[in-house]
Amino acid sequence: MQVILLSGGSGKRLWPLSNEIRSKQFVKIFQSVDGYESMLQRTLRQIFTIPAQVSVTVSTSAAQEKILKKYLPAGADTSAEPCRRNTFPAIALTAAYLRDVKNVDADEPIVICPVDPYVDDNFFAQFLTLEELVKNSAANLILLGINPTYPSEKYGYIIPASKDEVSDVAEFKEKPDLATAEKYISAGGLWNGGVLPAKFHTSSTRRVTF
Repeated sequence: MQVILLSGGSGKRLWPLSNEIRSKQFVKIFQSVDGYESMLQRTLRQIFTIPAQVSVTVSTSAAQEKILKKYLPAGADTSAEPCRRNTFPAIALTAAYLRDVKNVDADEPIVICPVDPYVDDNFFAQFLTLEELVKNSAANLILLGINPTYPSEKYGYIIPASKDEVSDVAEFKEKPDLATAEKYISAGGLWNGGVLPAKFHTSSTRRVTF
């Protein structure tokens, strides 16, 4: 399984603990059996509990690549952006790196995920299910929806076309105001988890699944 972790950020969220070079994902704030670990270390540890062969490539900025490599275990690599161009260019660049440099087969699914989710191990175990969905579906792209616990203006919302566990998407909205978020939740809307299983040869999005 190919996993792309998106590790960007300007380092402002936990300032002054974090900064432009050492963003929040590098700050050791979580207690572990060996002391403290960062968001990046926690996520990598959890991903490598998946009972499958996993290869991780971390998409990062050139300015953060050196510090990032200090944290990487065997089976993990980096793809560095020369400058920030937001999420889609980062994904496209890393996918090109996998295809052209690492010679990953064009038919192999990839799972794209933020580097800093605070979730239990079961979240990453679902990557196996998502991998099978994208392999066996006519869809080129899948979205993972999360049941909201409150109306938030900080997340994107996925409005499914049905109440089935796997559904087409009726609508997608990014960071609505509070009243609109409440409306979306009433309509069965889900938070966009930022996890995107996809096919390398994606040319269009015909179906989106949860």
